[in-house]
Amino acid sequence: MSSDQKYKLEEVAKHNTKNDCWLVINSKVYNVTPFLDDHPGGDDVLLTSTGKDATDDFEDVGHSDNAREMLNDYYVGDIDATSIPEKQNSGVKRQVSQSSAQADQSSGFLVKVLQFLLPLLILGLAFALKKYKE
Repeated sequence: MSSDQKYKLEEVAKHNTKNDCWLVINSKVYNVTPFLDDHPGGDDVLLTSTGKDATDDFEDVGHSDNAREMLNDYYVGDIDATSIPEKQNSGVKRQVSQSSAQADQSSGFLVKVLQFLLPLLILGLAFALKKYKE
């Protein structure tokens, strides 16, 4: 994943169709066109994130480490941060390592808690129903 290419948002925004889809995530530009048919959330999710800094959209979903690694296959260059409007620029200025680490920690913790609590909740519900029917 090495490219010295810098793109302006206006240029990236032109790539907004099913046949040509580029996204800006964490200050990097990705051509995700080949992935549109395989995206678990459908191609519309990706297409609605074109033409802007899609970092928040990407982070809000809580993508897996595998999904983050897959981005490397689609990397085409970096975004010129000066071309992003100030209200969108906050995602570009974020440090990638901090935001990724925080997202991974919080989603990992939540998954572990749910893996522990959900079976207990189901078991408790089963006992309650059994007791109720007696």
